[in-house]
Amino acid sequence: MDYEAPQFFHVMRYATEAEGDVIDMVSGDPDWDPPSALRDGLREFADFEPKQFQYPPSEGLDRLRELIADDQGIDQSQLVITHGAGEANYLAMARAFERDAGDEAVLLDPVYPYYPAKINMIGGTVRTVQTAPDGDLDVDVIAEAVSTDTAVIVLNTPNNPTGAVYRIDDIRAVVEIAEDHDALVVVDEVYDKFDLSGRFTSAQTIDSDHCIVTSGFSKSMAITGLRIGYAIAPAAHIGAMKARHMITTVAGSRPGQYAVLRALEETPPSYYSTTRSLIAERIEAFTTALDGVGAAYTTPHGAFYVLARFDGFPGTLENIERLIDEAGVAGMPGDAFGAGRADWLRFALVTDRTTEAADRLGAYFQAR
Repeated sequence: MDYEAPQFFHVMRYATEAEGDVIDMVSGDPDWDPPSALRDGLREFADFEPKQFQYPPSEGLDRLRELIADDQGIDQSQLVITHGAGEANYLAMARAFERDAGDEAVLLDPVYPYYPAKINMIGGTVRTVQTAPDGDLDVDVIAEAVSTDTAVIVLNTPNNPTGAVYRIDDIRAVVEIAEDHDALVVVDEVYDKFDLSGRFTSAQTIDSDHCIVTSGFSKSMAITGLRIGYAIAPAAHIGAMKARHMITTVAGSRPGQYAVLRALEETPPSYYSTTRSLIAERIEAFTTALDGVGAAYTTPHGAFYVLARFDGFPGTLENIERLIDEAGVAGMPGDAFGAGRADWLRFALVTDRTTEAADRLGAYFQAR
C-alpha cells in the first residue's frame, strides 16, 4: 500500500477517460445544493469595495471565528480558520511532531489515505492498529500500540470509510492514554453533521491539553471547492499552529469565509436534517440491492460511505478499473485504506444515481 500516492485522482481520471457511462462513487463530493445563504454571500462579496479583496486576518475573519467559537463553547483564541479540514489536520499533526515527544503516529486501519501521507510528508513514521470489526475504537489495542515513541494518535468520527461514530467515552479513554505518554490526539470531525446514530459528541468537550479537534464545511455545506476548515486547540498548541498556518498560506480565502459566515448566520437546522434523511434513504437503497447478490457490507452510522465485499473480488485497483469498464460504476479499492479492508470496495453515496449504481453492481456480480 503506497501511502504517499493516494489513489483517488488516479481512479477519478480513469473513470473520466473510460468509454461509456460511468457512475462516480469515488470521492466525497456532495451532489446536493449548498445553503442558499452561502450563494447569497458569494454574490454580495462580488460587489464589495476593493479592500475586501485583500488579505483577511491570518487566523480567519473575526465574525466567522466568533460564530464557530460560540457554537463550540470555546474561547475564540483557540481557533484558527484553515484551507479545509485537510490543512487543519496537517497543522495539528505537525504540532505533535515539533514538540520532540516522539516520531511515530498511531493510525487506525482502515484509514483515510491522506493521514499517513501527511505523516510521511512531515517526517514521522506510521504505525497502524486495527479497529474493532464494526469499525469502532478498540481502546485496548490502541493502548498496546502507544509508547514513548508516539507523538500523535489520529481519530476520525464519523469515520471515512467505515461509517463508525465513536463513543465519547472511548475517545476520552484514548486521550487519557495519550496524556500518559505525552502524545496528542487529533480528532477529525469533518462529518459531524452526518451523524445518523444520534450518539455523536464532539471531542472538543474533553478538557485536555492533549486533544486537538479539526473540522470544516466542505461536506456539511456541500462546498468541497471552497476549502474552509478550522482547528480547535488548547492554548499550549494553538499559537504554534497559527504561526505555521501564517507561514505556509499567509491567510485563507476571504470570499469563501464570508460565504460560510453568511450560511452559519442564516441556515436553519432543517438543511442538515434533510441531508441526513437523503443519505439514510440512499444507504437503504444501496444496501438492499447488495442484499440481492449476497454481498457483505457495512451499514454506516455516520458519513456517507458504504464498504462492500463480493466473494472472489478483492478490493484492488485492478478490480476497481474492471468495475469501471465492465459495470459502469467507479468506487475506491479497499486496500487504499489499509490492510484491514483489502477485500472490500468503498462507495461514496453522493450521487442521485445511487440506486442505479447498486443495480449495475448487482447485475454484474450475478452474471459472474
